[in-house]
Amino acid sequence: MAIRIDSHQHFWNLDQVEYPWLVPAFGPLYRTIEADELEPQLRDSGVEKTVIVQAMDSYADTAYMLDTAERYNWVGGVVGWVPLHRPAEAAERLAQYAKLPIFKGIRHLIHEEQDPDWVVQDTVIESLKVLADMNLTFDVVAVFPNHLKHIPTLAKRIPNLKMVIDHLAKPPLDQEALRQWERELAEAAQYPNVYAKISGLNTVMADPLNWTYLDLKPHVDKAIELFGANRCMFGSDWPVALLAGDYAKVWNETNRALADYSQAEIDAVLGGTAAAFYKIDVG
Repeated sequence: MAIRIDSHQHFWNLDQVEYPWLVPAFGPLYRTIEADELEPQLRDSGVEKTVIVQAMDSYADTAYMLDTAERYNWVGGVVGWVPLHRPAEAAERLAQYAKLPIFKGIRHLIHEEQDPDWVVQDTVIESLKVLADMNLTFDVVAVFPNHLKHIPTLAKRIPNLKMVIDHLAKPPLDQEALRQWERELAEAAQYPNVYAKISGLNTVMADPLNWTYLDLKPHVDKAIELFGANRCMFGSDWPVALLAGDYAKVWNETNRALADYSQAEIDAVLGGTAAAFYKIDVG
């Protein structure tokens, strides 16, 4: 069977790293959640590699992920953080991180910034150009309606930057807003350096506790229609997914949503695309 990769999951240790956004209101997420908890669930699902994605805009979080990656051989990549709004510092740090084969790219919690246009300011663009020149990737937390519209700007200004839209930019429930989301997603998909993560969708369902693949499938179909399977990748968004299910449910229902596609397309979404995008060693 082809490689199976979870391209988007998190860990956090509340004793080692500060996560100001993680408050008691998040219920089951408000605790230390580490690799030992995920490992048996990966094994049960047949997932062979994962990509750990940053959960905080801090060097401490990146260091914690890199340390975790050293201890678990199923970690295929780390998406960390640098201060994109400080180009000189970002470039210096990226030069250090780029020496580590496990370090694949960066992400910034742009949806936590008060300025919805934060990601297209000149200083950030300058840092992203450095990222692209180092052949590292950019995960975009493009939460609709504030950020998805900026993807074409980034794609045009930095055509050699490989970027991926996390969680399909969180498609809205309102039908009029959903049509606008589809238009903006279609515009982003026109650029070959832009990819899409089929991830985090269970938490935006109308009924997060009772969703099935039938709720997931329209978004999966739209993503594959616009980007093609070779630019779409599965991500569990675990442990955030615990707010609306568990790892097994996300994995199984995503597989059911993909059942009508060819084996080649399924293999791409469930692993091949992520392996190519993040340059994951699958040997």
